[in-house]
Amino acid sequence: MRTFKTLALATTIAAMAGTAHADILLGLAGPMTGPEAQFGEQFKQGADKAVADLNAKGGVLGQQVKIVVGDDACDPKQARSVAEELSSKKVAAVIGHFCSGSSIPASEVYQENGIPQISPGSTNPTYTERGLNNVFRVCGRDDQQGPTAANYIAKKFPGKKVAIIQDKSAYGKGLADEFKKALNAAGVQEVFYEAITAGEKDYSALVTKLKAAGADFVFLGGYKTEGGLIVRQMRDQGLKTTLVGGDALLVEEFWAITGAAGEGTLVTFSPDPRLLPQNAALVKYYRDKKYEPETYTLYSFGAIQAWAMAAEKAGSLDGKKVTAALKANKFDTVIGNIGFDAKGDVVGPNYVMYVWKNGKYVYAD
Repeated sequence: MRTFKTLALATTIAAMAGTAHADILLGLAGPMTGPEAQFGEQFKQGADKAVADLNAKGGVLGQQVKIVVGDDACDPKQARSVAEELSSKKVAAVIGHFCSGSSIPASEVYQENGIPQISPGSTNPTYTERGLNNVFRVCGRDDQQGPTAANYIAKKFPGKKVAIIQDKSAYGKGLADEFKKALNAAGVQEVFYEAITAGEKDYSALVTKLKAAGADFVFLGGYKTEGGLIVRQMRDQGLKTTLVGGDALLVEEFWAITGAAGEGTLVTFSPDPRLLPQNAALVKYYRDKKYEPETYTLYSFGAIQAWAMAAEKAGSLDGKKVTAALKANKFDTVIGNIGFDAKGDVVGPNYVMYVWKNGKYVYAD
């Protein structure tokens, strides 16, 4: 009986983590279903490969690693339930969540249980501004991302009219507010600022308002679906206003919604890790399996690398010791050489501007 149980366990673990035995449980949390599931898939693609590589080299502290996935669907209440479930399973750390509105409530559960949380993609400043000692992110913050876009528009397109919209989410409102603050500081007053409702299909009233205001640019604090629909509907009504947005618009699904109408859309994100020479083989691995490792795929990978190296530095999986090691060291990862400040914010590359051209995003001039 014991032989059959061991064989079944080994088979299950091998299928999930590419190893024959797993001793360490590592949580991976994000939107595996719902409108933002593409980002959850990015997290999983990055995590699966990172863990497979770790296990092939002996694991962490001589133990193999197994991923435990939690689906929050970018819903705050569901995120808290996921956090409670992962905590009950005694995961060593959690890589996640994606939506800031999920990471913020979930982090309180992880804090209570002494579990380090490293988000690959939550950008709202509040996430690391509450004095919690267990929270980290390998991406930047909206008070870096918003000003990058605002300063680009103010300096490169002086005298142009700018409107601001946001989807009322923690991510969208936070990003729009930071953009507005920086835009106003640069001497530009928006023609209007208003909230939209995520999930709507008809934004014709907004398009009419943009046309009446003579907006040259509209900044969206929100996600790809709404952004894509707004662009299409602007073009359908003959409006040439340029959409500007944050990292959530930097996915191929955005172009799948817009088609050629998305041409010229401006987006902020960190420098693209796919272009780093040391990642050539890794990028080839993904492309050979017909998967494009865009946006947060390598950020998930890098977050796991940072956690693993911190555990090795600490010589322990204890949450407090790993947290201390994360804050005290630098880590060579697929997203670059990174560290973390006292709040848990990443110390590394800042934001740059991208533009959508011919179905691909490239660095903007």
